Amino acid sequence: MENQFKQIASLIGDPTRATIMWTLMDGKAFTATELAMAADTSPQNISMHLSRLLQADLLRVENQGRHRYYKFARKEVAYAIEAMTNLIPVPAKQTAEPMPAIKYCRSCYDHLAGKIGVAIANSLIKQKIIVDHEDAFEVSSKGKKWFNTIGISLDDLQQNRRAFIKPCLDWSERRHHIGGSVGAALLDKMLVNDWMRRVKNSRAIVITGSGQKKLQEYFTINA
Repeated sequence: MENQFKQIASLIGDPTRATIMWTLMDGKAFTATELAMAADTSPQNISMHLSRLLQADLLRVENQGRHRYYKFARKEVAYAIEAMTNLIPVPAKQTAEPMPAIKYCRSCYDHLAGKIGVAIANSLIKQKIIVDHEDAFEVSSKGKKWFNTIGISLDDLQQNRRAFIKPCLDWSERRHHIGGSVGAALLDKMLVNDWMRRVKNSRAIVITGSGQKKLQEYFTINA
């Protein structure tokens, strides 16, 4: 296991491969050309790096016509990359500059993160919709009814082959937001209902006017 850990650490630690992994945190699939542009390297070089990540089962590729799209092999890879960002030191002195959009509201692969993501988790815990067991989240009986009222079927989510609901440590807030199938369903619902919109070529997410009203209505958040 020690040797396997060293191999994974070496793979991810390479600057070009680290850029590939960070780019894929956007939650979308990317072509080799797009990843080469993000990493500022040649198509030949990016092909070599992608091959190594595929062999390590960190990435998978899907063919669509003439194009090949790369994405994480499984969601746990994205969670591991996000967790690594919590090793970034917190600045000793906080400035009065406006909070960057990426820290205010962003996607963490397929669920919501940043200040707003943490605020939503705190609100659901305060409303007793989610029970916080320190290292685990649980949906309460009240929560099951609440999720149904906003059009999210927990029964369907529990059929997925992935974590149902889990605390995910936020690298900018250093507190938990909601991961797992429930977290993904919440973000998807907000995007579909146009409460939030993705920013092109960024993980930042903007809150619409109707989204501000809904965040206040359901989570008592003034966004």
